[in-house]
This record gives sequence, C-alpha cells and structure tokens, in this order.
Amino acid sequence: MKGILNDLLNNKMPIIIMKIVISLGGSLLTRDLTTENFKRYVDVILKLKKDGHKLIVVCGGGKVARDYQAIAKAFNADKDQLDFVGIMGTHVNAATFCYCLGDAGYLIKWKEQEKIKPEVKKHFGKKIIVAAGYGVGCSTDFDAAYLAEVVKADLLINATNVDGVYDKDPKTNSDAKKFRKMNYKELIGIIQGNEQSPGQYRLFDLKAAKLIQKIKLKTVIVDGTDPEEIVRVLSEDHNGTEVSFY
Repeated sequence: MKGILNDLLNNKMPIIIMKIVISLGGSLLTRDLTTENFKRYVDVILKLKKDGHKLIVVCGGGKVARDYQAIAKAFNADKDQLDFVGIMGTHVNAATFCYCLGDAGYLIKWKEQEKIKPEVKKHFGKKIIVAAGYGVGCSTDFDAAYLAEVVKADLLINATNVDGVYDKDPKTNSDAKKFRKMNYKELIGIIQGNEQSPGQYRLFDLKAAKLIQKIKLKTVIVDGTDPEEIVRVLSEDHNGTEVSFY
C-alpha cells in the first residue's frame, strides 16, 4: 500500500497487470519480410511482458499464406484444402516470431484446436505463448478469441492494417464514418456484409465476433502498422476502435 501511495505522489500510476491476447495480422509481419520488421513487433511484445502482462500472440498468415493458397487454387484445391494451406502459413509466421522472442516465447505447434488447451493453460503467464491457426473455416482472429476464452483474458487486441472499424469501406467511400466505440451487435452487422472465405476474412472474422460477444470480451481493433499502437491500447491513447458493451 505504501508503495502505491508513493507512486501516486510521484505522479506514477501503478501498472494494472492484464491477461492479453494479441491477434497479430500476418499482413503486418509479411508485408516487409525482414529481420528489422519482425524486430519492431518483438520489441513491443517484450516490453509488455517486462511490464508484467500475461500474453498470447496469435500470428496470421498474410501475403505468404495467400500466395500459397493462390497456387493451390490454380490446381483446384477445395475450400477446406485452401484453408489448411493458409493455416500452415500462419505456423511459419508463428514459429519464426516465437524464435525471435528467444527464451521468452513458447510455441504452440499445430494440432487439433481442442488439444491445445492443456498446453496453453500450463504455460500461460510463464512464457509469451505464440500461436497460429488450428481449425478450418475461420481465421486466426477466431483462434485468438478462442484462446482468450481458454485463459479468461481481460483484453483482445486485433492488430491489423486498418485503423479501426468504419460503417462502410473508407477506401471507396469518402463519407465513411469511423467508430471510436461500438458494441458487438454493431460489429457483427458490419462484418456480415464482408466476404468470409479462405484468405479473405476481412476486418474481423464473423465467427470470432460472435465468440467475443458470447464471452463479453473487450476487443480493440488498431492499425498495427505502427507497433506502438498495440502498447497505446493499454493507456487508451490509441486511434483504433473499442468493441464492448456500452
């Protein structure tokens, strides 16, 4: 108690330790597939770990996965097969990212989704858990929401290549309105108008949106092209969109 009072007197607010799941878009990792680009995100995650937060990072597939899917599609791979190719792409990204974390990271290798739960619970909080995709018919956004439910996370951060949620596509509509805060029903309504297919789970996975609504999980969608936006979510100084009951 004395330490907290001293912090307050010195204008230093104590850090609230949180259980956080970060859905790290593959587009962020693979748009510039270099050591330097991976380091930008590794540094941010290690900073959050140093502050005491318990973390899971779920890596998406990005361009690498889509390129492989395009090849498979040219040879008439079906939807589930394309999904599986994409899943394998997420694991390449996750393994690379985990090994960049050094001893701080723990990789959840591919297996059926239900079978990862004991492993996640065992290592959560001790290491930065790095995960990927584990089931067809959804994106890694759903895997992130699923793992958030497993560990009873306080927060899901969806770091992607857009700066939040709009009522319509801002690229083609100059009058598009951006939401600073919205509820789950509003998010689901917008997502239902987007394409949901392998490699094309745009903005956020519909299945994931329904799960965060079910478990009442606060979710923040931010432009992760600036890795510091991920950190700013915790101080609520970000420029993204918060999804919750309000």
